[in-house]
Amino acid sequence: MTVQRTLEVWKLGLVKYLDALKLQEKLMSDRKIGKLSDLVLSLQHLPTYTLGKRKTYHNLLIPESELKSLGAELHYTERGGDITFHGPRQAVLYPIFSLREIGFGARKYVEGLESVMIEVASMHGVKARPGDKGETGVWVGDRKIGAIGVRISSGITCHGLAFNIDPDLGWYENIVPCGLEGKGVTSLKREVTGELPSDDVIHDQLIQCLARTFRFSDLQIKQDVPIL
Repeated sequence: MTVQRTLEVWKLGLVKYLDALKLQEKLMSDRKIGKLSDLVLSLQHLPTYTLGKRKTYHNLLIPESELKSLGAELHYTERGGDITFHGPRQAVLYPIFSLREIGFGARKYVEGLESVMIEVASMHGVKARPGDKGETGVWVGDRKIGAIGVRISSGITCHGLAFNIDPDLGWYENIVPCGLEGKGVTSLKREVTGELPSDDVIHDQLIQCLARTFRFSDLQIKQDVPIL
């Protein structure tokens, strides 16, 4: 007998990074005690640079004091991975999953997130692939199109994936993206021939692929959810 599993989807729109971080922490705590079922946050961020738990500050190429004048923020997190950028026209998914309930180990979970972005890229005629040994995320040639950074605590996930639809790639000039020297960054817009659908459509494609990959049979969409 197949178990019917529902994934709750919170569509949040454009969200400040710190607000999303606080929300994830609360949801993760609630998920640990069974107050919530599995859910995913679907959103975009205002311009933000984030560092993972290794605190690789040296990969920020400009003084932190200059970020405010550029209209960007810097935040430190407990996720894995190196420095990265989040901004408008980049699709972000933050799954709050129980790995035990979905039946995935940590490595398989990360590979699943990679496969979600690879599948969506292929829908638009773009051939993407996982990184080579030591390279996280999803790549088109030697250009990164999707980043992954996750945190797992007591078997519950937070943070997740960031897929470049059409962000301003100039923001990446201020960092060594994900700590990988000599590698480029790209976007779906840059790689496709022809027009893209709206960002909302691409967010929905990512959500549908996420649900299939992690074997959810139904989606429950929530919009206009209070952030905190």
